[in-house]
Amino acid sequence: MAKLERLKNEEFARRRRQLMRIMGKDCIAIIPAAPVRHRNNDVEYPYRQDSDFHYLTGFGEPEAVAVLVPGREAAEYILFVRDRDPLRETWDGRRAGPAGAVAQFDADDAFPISDIDEILPGLLENREKVYYAMGSHPEFDQRVVAWLHGLRTQARNGRHPPLEMVALDHVLHDMRLYKSRDELQLLRTAGQIAAQAHIRAMRHCRPGGHEYGIVAELLHEFRRYNADTSYQPIVGGGANSCILHYRENDAPLVDGDLLLVDAGCEYAYYASDITRTYPVNGRFSPAQREIYDIVLDAQLAAIEQVRPGNHWNAPHDAAVEIITRGLLRIGLLKGKVPALIKEGAYRRFFMHRTGHWLGMDVHDVGDYKVGDEWRVLEPGMVMTVEPGIYIPAGSRAVPKRYWNIGIRIEDDVAVTRDGYEVLTAGVPKVAAEIEALMAAAVPA
Repeated sequence: MAKLERLKNEEFARRRRQLMRIMGKDCIAIIPAAPVRHRNNDVEYPYRQDSDFHYLTGFGEPEAVAVLVPGREAAEYILFVRDRDPLRETWDGRRAGPAGAVAQFDADDAFPISDIDEILPGLLENREKVYYAMGSHPEFDQRVVAWLHGLRTQARNGRHPPLEMVALDHVLHDMRLYKSRDELQLLRTAGQIAAQAHIRAMRHCRPGGHEYGIVAELLHEFRRYNADTSYQPIVGGGANSCILHYRENDAPLVDGDLLLVDAGCEYAYYASDITRTYPVNGRFSPAQREIYDIVLDAQLAAIEQVRPGNHWNAPHDAAVEIITRGLLRIGLLKGKVPALIKEGAYRRFFMHRTGHWLGMDVHDVGDYKVGDEWRVLEPGMVMTVEPGIYIPAGSRAVPKRYWNIGIRIEDDVAVTRDGYEVLTAGVPKVAAEIEALMAAAVPA
């Protein structure tokens, strides 16, 4: 696969320029990096940079703060970063330092993070507005409040704090909703890697194995391409397929059960999100196939609604209609389709939405409504399309042949100028194709 390993510095610079144009002069934006989090005792979780901070800087280290000051002659883009420290770098890895922040990440100026309390209040001084995502980093919020309070106490000396605080995340997240050509390429690569991982999982699925064995196959393929999980994989067989956010991933794979696998990877900060459902033994039972084909038809109909000019909810509406008609046809719902949809009868078996935004975060940022209206789809937006039907054992007035059938089919879809592109099309989802792939797999 053709891989773009990271975005160019110009992409980050373009984003900063766009944000500063929106802000206007006499404003300032403050964006902190993600803090280091501890798993237990002195063991840290793998570090992952804050998405907003990365979106504007491309800088991957903790203990950093980016500041944008539109119109400031000395420097509009300033980074506060950890200073170089040979001893700590021997233990924890290399640091860019202030000089590297300028040379490698195109900061106009950079300072040690230890100097921020001395320098940042001066940058805030006499600015009209401060753009900041209050609440995203509670520990850092306290420092921002302290800087502003310190300026208020010096008002008689002519040092005034910004008059207004503006939610930076509202502005920035709208920018993130529209993906550039290079962002789409990273999302495409993440989708291709995840698709190969799902194919590998199908080939290794057989009775007598365990859910965690399937997780291992997924992770093997992710790491082959320097990708990581974009969320904890869901690998649920039989009754577990009916638990939407199943996490244990430790049950045996039983002959005759379905296996629902919801797993995606993150590649160069961009996520994929795929779900496939298939029989553990490689052959759908008649009842499983009935439900499967309803979900697949719903997903295909929903994807057809992903195009410029349609609103965000159009794919969901299409999926709901197909699922309602399908459940009515096999006798799990009774009545007339319009009435069943209006009263939400389908929600007993299909209780979630049909998708979400996708990007740097697997549940990516961006408003779904503008005012009271669903957002209109535009080129560059990327979303998942993932209808499902879930019928746990003991479901009232449902024949036993349908019990413990949980099916979800999910793909990542980009809105293009004239329609859509399925970024995760590389993994089969037609039942006959799945069966053929699994039949051709060589036993381990």
